[in-house]
Amino acid sequence: MVDLKQNVQYVKSVGPTKASLLNNLNIYTLNDLLTYFPREYEDRSKTKNIADVIDGEEVTIQARVISEVNITRIRKNMVIIKTVIEDDTGRCTVTWFNQTYIKQRIKRGEMYRFFGKITREVNHLEMRNPVFDEAGKEKNTGKIMPIYPSTYKLSQTAIRQAVENALLMVKGEDIETLPEYILKNYNLEDLQKSLQEIHFPSNIENRLSARKRLVFEELLVMQLALLELKGKTEDYEGIKFSKDVKMSDVMNSLPFKLTKAQLKVLEEIDNDMESNKPMNRLLQGDVGSGKTVVSIISAYKAVKSGFQVAIMAPTAILATQHFEEFKKILEPFNIKCELILGATKPKQKLEITEKLANGEIDVLIGTHSLLTENVVFKNLGLVVTDEQHRFGVRQRETITNKGNHPDVLVMTATPIPRTLALILYGDLDISIIDELPPNRKKIETYAVTKRMEERVNNFIRKNIEEGRQVYVVCPLVEDKEDDDESLKEEKINERVGLKSIEQKENTERINQLEIEEMKIEAFKQKADLKAVKEWTEIYQKQIFPDLRVACVYGKMKPKEKEEVMEKFKNGEIDILISTTVIEVGVNVPNASVMVVENADRFGLAQLHQLRGRVGRGEYQSYCILKYSSQASQVAKERMKIMQETNDGFVIAEKDLELRGTGEFFGTKQHGLPEFKIANLFVDMPMLKSVQSVALKIESEDRGLKQEKNQKLRKLVDEKLKQSISL
Repeated sequence: MVDLKQNVQYVKSVGPTKASLLNNLNIYTLNDLLTYFPREYEDRSKTKNIADVIDGEEVTIQARVISEVNITRIRKNMVIIKTVIEDDTGRCTVTWFNQTYIKQRIKRGEMYRFFGKITREVNHLEMRNPVFDEAGKEKNTGKIMPIYPSTYKLSQTAIRQAVENALLMVKGEDIETLPEYILKNYNLEDLQKSLQEIHFPSNIENRLSARKRLVFEELLVMQLALLELKGKTEDYEGIKFSKDVKMSDVMNSLPFKLTKAQLKVLEEIDNDMESNKPMNRLLQGDVGSGKTVVSIISAYKAVKSGFQVAIMAPTAILATQHFEEFKKILEPFNIKCELILGATKPKQKLEITEKLANGEIDVLIGTHSLLTENVVFKNLGLVVTDEQHRFGVRQRETITNKGNHPDVLVMTATPIPRTLALILYGDLDISIIDELPPNRKKIETYAVTKRMEERVNNFIRKNIEEGRQVYVVCPLVEDKEDDDESLKEEKINERVGLKSIEQKENTERINQLEIEEMKIEAFKQKADLKAVKEWTEIYQKQIFPDLRVACVYGKMKPKEKEEVMEKFKNGEIDILISTTVIEVGVNVPNASVMVVENADRFGLAQLHQLRGRVGRGEYQSYCILKYSSQASQVAKERMKIMQETNDGFVIAEKDLELRGTGEFFGTKQHGLPEFKIANLFVDMPMLKSVQSVALKIESEDRGLKQEKNQKLRKLVDEKLKQSISL
């Protein structure tokens, strides 16, 4: 029996060097390699006559070489290799760059298959950098070829060879992961055939059948794992909070009225808290919808019922802001709130932890500091995690383990389409605040190019003269070093609409000159992203020398960061230049303009979060997205969507559509599952049907203990282990 967990380096053609490159793609084992699925395919199976080819198309031509291979050195690092090919309908010149070995591989008078891109001049056809095979000995042509997500120095050929060898290793072995009855009842292919056809499809229909089976398995395992997580929490005896403690006591003390959506959510939370089952509720609400006040009212109920509350936020800025809001509303009710951060001094930290253990602190607000061993609660009853996608399942588990099955409220302003949320968060009940407070004005959004810069600056000055304040957000801190929140080089390439250098280098038909040019271009693009410090200098010294300008970014010392934010809040700073460190939760009602430099380098969800930093007060607010006129079509589409809607859920749908689930549910959003092959935008119908299959299996065999479900039991255990390790 082949060991699927064996190190990938022992696959034929891999070895230690290639294994380390595969490790960069999270491929460590034979199984990882088998389940590293192509991102797209090139159909090289159908040949075309030379007379029928179209300018710009990628095509396979079967033709005879009718000239000698000619090599011309045009400069030090540039060699051009040319030959002419002919079929019954016409002739075509074939050109390669810096691939002198071609001369030994191509013989005049022989028949070959060439696959590459056609360029049509006036009286001339050319194919550049094609892959080719001798006719009748096809390896790289004459079939549907997989294209894999790749990395620098690892060619498509190397990945294909490794996958091919991996498939040979498991051929004839029993590697099936799904029970026989599932395959039969839902008309699914076996795993052996599915893996072969997803990597090297014999035709389109077989590839689709293979994909159906693999997507079905991935979604089914996720659903069963989520149902198991939910089932485990339902088995526990939870805290039954007092019915005599009325949330309305706090509501009546507020200087504003709650929205109907907030009241509905509070009713759901109240019912959960008064039941003896532990609450596990996800609270979704768009930027500025009032999730924090819901958590404050819930905390009141917990404390007045005799319990303590933990509030965990992803950043010190957000935790500090929560602390101020909780204190303002809850201290009049004699509820003691305290703040603990990584930057809290040891002496103060010790004092806080002692008071917490003695029960002298009712509500403790903090960042990841709450997870440390020395933070011990006397009687923890409610845990609130804000911006859930910033925390992993294990972190959520660590904080809840500080109490005896406390109620859990998970909050996020990262909207997920409702149908998706209901399925993805199968272990949580879901509440949605789907309306904004009545005094909130729509944030006017404009996408502009560089030629509008003067008008934008005049607009900034006008708003500041009227007493308002302005945010300016940019992607990088320094040219040489990315900030925690900024984009890495490959993301920069992607944002500016270039194919990444990695992808280009691993396509057999790209020439060395193009690669070098792309590297230079990528370097220019990166250098063009003005550092926050540089932008601060530009705004301070060149554009607005008479105004108060300051900057804040991720790598500043927490104390410095807090001081700058405090000054901005107090109106002592007119323009705050920042990285995306201010993306989440910062609340300055007087700030009415958000300018995003190089907006085409940001994703939709992030732009929406940034826009949500303004429009938090009584004043009309504006978001100005400055983008390059050279931006990619996808980036321009993002700008258009941002101008058309302020609805986070609509934006989430569009984001999912534009980026696909790979990035939408990427590693940055640890709370969400990652998929190797499923695409939740495309596979929504299957996701819904798989959910009903999972519910049926769970109702008939809770815990998957029956013999027929042992394969599913194994898959679910692996999935849960993987989720917890995040």
